[in-house]
Amino acid sequence: MNDKIKSKIRALPDKPGCYMMRDVKGQIIYVGKAVSLRKRVQSYFRSSSFVRGDPKLRGMVNSIDDVDFIVVRNEAEAVLTESKMIKDYKPYYNILLKDDKRFLLVRAEVNLPYPRFMFCRFARDDGAVYIGPFMSSHALKRAVDYAERKFGIRKCTPLLPDAVTYKHCINDIVRFCSAPCMGRVKREEYNARFQEACAFLKGERPEYIKAITEEMTAVAGEMQFEKAAYLRDVLMILTRTGKMHLSSKYKTVSAQTDKLASRQELQKALGMEKLPRVIEAFDISNISGTMSVASMVCSVDGVSRGQRCRRFRIKTVEGSNDVASMAEVVRRRYSRLLSEGKVLPDLVLVDGGLAQVNAAKAELRQLGLDGLAVAGLAKRYEELYLPGDDKPIRLGQGSPALMILQRLRDEAHRFANAYHQELRSRKMRESVLDEVPGVGSAKKQALLEKFGSVGAVSRASIDEIAAVSGIGPKLAEAIKLRTGC
Repeated sequence: MNDKIKSKIRALPDKPGCYMMRDVKGQIIYVGKAVSLRKRVQSYFRSSSFVRGDPKLRGMVNSIDDVDFIVVRNEAEAVLTESKMIKDYKPYYNILLKDDKRFLLVRAEVNLPYPRFMFCRFARDDGAVYIGPFMSSHALKRAVDYAERKFGIRKCTPLLPDAVTYKHCINDIVRFCSAPCMGRVKREEYNARFQEACAFLKGERPEYIKAITEEMTAVAGEMQFEKAAYLRDVLMILTRTGKMHLSSKYKTVSAQTDKLASRQELQKALGMEKLPRVIEAFDISNISGTMSVASMVCSVDGVSRGQRCRRFRIKTVEGSNDVASMAEVVRRRYSRLLSEGKVLPDLVLVDGGLAQVNAAKAELRQLGLDGLAVAGLAKRYEELYLPGDDKPIRLGQGSPALMILQRLRDEAHRFANAYHQELRSRKMRESVLDEVPGVGSAKKQALLEKFGSVGAVSRASIDEIAAVSGIGPKLAEAIKLRTGC
C-alpha cells in the first residue's frame, strides 16, 4: 500500500457510499458499495485479506494504485450508484450485473389514448415516460396499485378499451377505475388524472406524504397491520426515490411504526406486561449427538444487533439431547448476566416446542428469574409455545409479530450451523483419517457425516464402513486397522 492510498484511507468518512479502485494507469478496476466507506475500504488492506483472500482478491489489491469515493445519503442510494457505475465503466474485477437482475421501472404509456402503467427493466426511446429504477419491486407494485386506485387509472390491457372490454371488467367496482371506456370521465380529465398519478409516483406531491403517514399510524394503532404494511411500502417508494426533502419525522415514521406495530402484536399474543424491546433467541446444532453447539442472537427494537450475538459449546450434555442442551445454555447465559450485573432481555425465544420452553423456564426459575418471559417457536407449523401450556398459539401467516420471531429464529439457526461447521472443519483437518492412504477430504467428510466422529468410525464394522459412498472393502479394512479397533 503506497503513501497515497494510506492518506486517502485515513480521510475516508464513516458514511455510506461507493468506492473506486484505480490501477497505475488511472483506470477504474473495481467499484464497490459500503454502509461505512472507512471500514469497508480498510478491510481490503489488512494482512488477513492476503492470507485468506482468493486469488482474485489478492490480484486486485496488488493492482490498486489509488482509491476514490463518493458519499451518498443511504445504503439504497449506494446500491443504485454502484449499479450505474459498473455499467458505465465495466471494471475488470467486477461481475457485471445480469439483465434479469436490473431494478424495476414504471413505464407510463403516455402515448396511448387512455394511458396506463406497466412494469419493465429497461428504459427505451419509445415515447413512454419511465419512472425509477426502484430497489424493491414488491413495494413498487404496491405503490402503483395505490396510485391506480387513488387516481382512477385503468388496469386493463387493451390499447383502446371500449364497451366490449367493459363487459369483462369490474375494475370500476373493485379497483375504483374511472372507466374512461364507458365515457364516465372525458379523455382530458382522465389524462389529467394520469399526469397527477405520475407526479405522485415521482415523489413530486409532498402533500400526500403526510396524509398517508397519518393514515398508516392510525391503522397501526387499530392493529390493522396488513394495511399499515401496505401504506408503509407506498411511503417507502415515495420517500426513498422521490426528489422531495421531507422532515426527519416523516422519513423515519414508516420504519418506526412498522417495528412498533410488530412488537405491539407480539406483546398482545404473549400476554406480556410491556413491549418486548430486547429479544434474545437460542438454537442448538449437532450431528449424531457430536460437537453440540448453541447460538444466541439478539434484536433491539426490532433490529438485529450482531455485536450482542454469542456462541456456546455444550459441555455437560452427552449425545443428541436438544432439551438438556437448551437448559445448559440458558443457565450459562443468564447466570453470567446476573453475576456481571448486566441488563436482562424482555423476552427469551428458544427454537423448539413445549419441552424446550419448559426446560428454559425451569433454569430461569432456579436463577430467580421466574418473571422473565419465555416462548418457543416450533418449526413444523410455526407455532408459539408458552411455559406450562400445551396449546400452541398460532399467528397468521404474514403476521408482523411472527415475522420478527421467524427472522430471529432463522438467524440463530444460521449462526449455530456456521459454528458447528467451523468445528467440524477444524476436526476434519486434525483427524486420524488423514493418515489413511486413499482417504481424502471428500471421503473423510462422508465418513464423519455418516458416523459423527472418528471414534464412531473406529467402533463401526468393516461392512458398515464399506457401505459409505466412495469407501470399498479394501479401504474399509485400512481405515479399521488405522483407527485401532
